Amino acid sequence: MADRTATSAMQQTGAHGLEVFQHPTHHGRASSWAAIAIIVIGFVVGGAAMLTGPTWWLFWAGTGIVVVGGILALSTRIMDDWY
Repeated sequence: MADRTATSAMQQTGAHGLEVFQHPTHHGRASSWAAIAIIVIGFVVGGAAMLTGPTWWLFWAGTGIVVVGGILALSTRIMDDWY
């Protein structure tokens, strides 16, 4: 993190001589998005299980998917994506 600049905005001069601030984009890494996608899929599966009964085996399968996604998120250091 030491290689990042101290300011969060880049300063430029616009067409009329006014200062324009452009904030850098924060998209995250592909591994972080994959972990979040797995977690969201787990929540959708668990929510669908509650709507259809409840179907407890499907609910617990969704819970397991969320846990796997959480472990993947922590193992890929998802919290380092916050700049």
